[in-house]
Amino acid sequence: MTRPTGPWLLSGRNGPTGLRQPPHEPGGPLPAAVLFDRDGTLVADVPYNGDPARVEPMPGAREAVDAVRAAGIPVGVVTNQSGLARGLLTPRQVEDVRLRMEELLGPFAVWAVCPHGPGEGCGCRKPAPGLILAACRRLGVPPGDTVVIGDIGADMAAARAAGARGVLVPTEVTRPEEITQADVTAADLPAAVRLILDAGAATGEWRSSPAGPDGEQRRHQAASAAVPRGHPALSTGEPR
Repeated sequence: MTRPTGPWLLSGRNGPTGLRQPPHEPGGPLPAAVLFDRDGTLVADVPYNGDPARVEPMPGAREAVDAVRAAGIPVGVVTNQSGLARGLLTPRQVEDVRLRMEELLGPFAVWAVCPHGPGEGCGCRKPAPGLILAACRRLGVPPGDTVVIGDIGADMAAARAAGARGVLVPTEVTRPEEITQADVTAADLPAAVRLILDAGAATGEWRSSPAGPDGEQRRHQAASAAVPRGHPALSTGEPR
């Protein structure tokens, strides 16, 4: 069977829950949606994982996602799953992992999954913006009012290409240059969400560019807190 040319768009197990009520206010202080990368961000990165028993939430993942939901903001997942193209995963396995994640982390309003391999030239595989744009269309929110949280440079590049805001949460596989190139970094998922929801968000700071001395200082302080000095650069890009 031929794979679709675009991403798979799936609602959470309880349907498109978590949508903002009332609808998003354009120009308001909070984002219209928050989209999370899956592997290495919400759950531990087990390469080409098709086993629900191996799904392990990242530290603070449930706390962070629940805080976004409590603010009335829809949450979604945007994930490359090239294991499908490589024959290492079946659609049923991807679905089983998705359902296990919702058991552990609660319902998501939308899942956008790229089933293609690196050489297929699709527009959805991160760092292309297609997953983010498709998720925003499904949610009915502007990409420019959306925040994407991920762990590697491809997540940030996809957010930038879509016109969304990116927040990098580095892990041991995040390259040092990905950290320095990120507009905003946070030490962990709860810290990333606080950047979006707390005092800075109340003044719309989450929208503003961190360029300039203050932004540069914030970026490097967050990077230093997240990744120890001299940590090896283990990332080889976006293999998923």
